[in-house]
Amino acid sequence: MGNRLTQIATRTGDDGTTGLGDNTRVSKDSPRPHAMGDVDELNSHLGLLLCEPLPQEVRELLIDVQHQLFNLGGELSIPGFELLKDEAVLQLDAALAHYNAALPRLQEFILPAGTRAAAQAHVCRTVARRAERSVVALGKQEAARETPRHYLNRLSDLLFVLSRVLNRMDGGDDVYWKSERLARGAGNDSE
Repeated sequence: MGNRLTQIATRTGDDGTTGLGDNTRVSKDSPRPHAMGDVDELNSHLGLLLCEPLPQEVRELLIDVQHQLFNLGGELSIPGFELLKDEAVLQLDAALAHYNAALPRLQEFILPAGTRAAAQAHVCRTVARRAERSVVALGKQEAARETPRHYLNRLSDLLFVLSRVLNRMDGGDDVYWKSERLARGAGNDSE
């Protein structure tokens, strides 16, 4: 990877550019720094989620996700470089299957609410979706591997499932959207 930072305030970005891991400089508003920033923000929100009481296996999974997101960010910072492996996507697939198997089927949309941990998982989910959109936008302008996009897509799904798991941690439940359809009678699907 590129040089390790030894000095944080270099002032080299004062001109509106940022340095990539291959020592090239690009505008801070170009797609690559956008994607890098969204992945960094997601990782920071996961760090906040990890401050909450969590089941140990969820904690360990999220810590690994943070490391994988760091790999993803490193890959984004060096055009043409590969750090995030396909196995990371498979790990998310396995976690999705594991946690989703214990949850009841959804009958209605749920709100991003409930316990503090579940609500933070929803924040992480929405930031993961934004990061995914940024990676897609980058891929439209430059050659990009599919693995980062797949990883973020699976991760946002997993964070939705984990929000449901976390809402049930102490006997709680999902917070359902009070739709007009439900208010008129949940059994009437003839609309």
